[in-house]
Amino acid sequence: MKKLLFALFILITFLVSQMKQPSIDKHSENNNESFIEVHHGELVFSCRSAGLENTGEAVILLHGFPETSHMWVDLLHQLSSRGYRVIAPNQRGYSPGARPGDIKEYSIKNIAEDVFALADAFDFEQFHLVGHDWGSAIGWAVVALQPEKVLSWTAMSVPHMKAFSYAYKYDKDQQERSKYIGFFKLPFIPELYFSWNKYSNLKNIWNKSSPEQKGIYLNVFQQRGALKAALNWYRANIGTTVEAEDQIAFDDVTVPSQLIWGNRDMALGRTGAELTGDYMKGPYRLIELDAGHWLIQESFPEVSSAIIEHIEKHTEIKNK
Repeated sequence: MKKLLFALFILITFLVSQMKQPSIDKHSENNNESFIEVHHGELVFSCRSAGLENTGEAVILLHGFPETSHMWVDLLHQLSSRGYRVIAPNQRGYSPGARPGDIKEYSIKNIAEDVFALADAFDFEQFHLVGHDWGSAIGWAVVALQPEKVLSWTAMSVPHMKAFSYAYKYDKDQQERSKYIGFFKLPFIPELYFSWNKYSNLKNIWNKSSPEQKGIYLNVFQQRGALKAALNWYRANIGTTVEAEDQIAFDDVTVPSQLIWGNRDMALGRTGAELTGDYMKGPYRLIELDAGHWLIQESFPEVSSAIIEHIEKHTEIKNK
């Protein structure tokens, strides 16, 4: 009897451990695109990947609003050709299997925890991190929560969270640029606005994207609940009281970092970009480009070169 009870205990322990651990399930095809599906609790994330068979360091690429992991397709292959193992997830709300209904589920901390779960699923003990727009906000959280996991960090467009918070509160220029946020936080109205007339207002945002990319983006946002989930990032995090367990102390950063910012960005002004350096205690540089918000589409040669240079500078093992 004791042996039977012991065997049952071992079996239950194993099953529970498997339930808690994120795992890679399978490859899936969606609209002729290939994804790896990753389970994290009840959520299933669709991830683009490249070079997973390589032996080099890992790189995670985080998209923002209203884009998907497709924004990274060219950079994915550039990095993998240099020996890196690269993933670009469709983040919480953008993956069909990762759209919880509660607004609180879209806190920055929850989404940052998704990044750690994805890293664990791919056995990335450490990784280089790149983010744009909301992906940058999540990246700043990742760096704040577990800096020891991040080999290098590239933020695009969005400054350090304390720098943005200061500009949002005190800088008139940034306040003007951020007026759209109040609209995005309204219930159901922005969903109607963006989906009106076959999503014409959403398509207008993608004016720097190729027709192919616009179609891929639209395929995601036409899915049930996708637009609401993407807007919930604003509703959960800006001008909202964040619950104690979801609060993050965005302290000074020691991870080697760079901020790539376009001086014609319609949403993010100079004050936050220039203040970011005040919170950097490790290697840091600000790269100012004569570009707008959609940096990867507008200035791909300059952006990709800066990202690759930064990653290679802080690569600890020789990629093969």
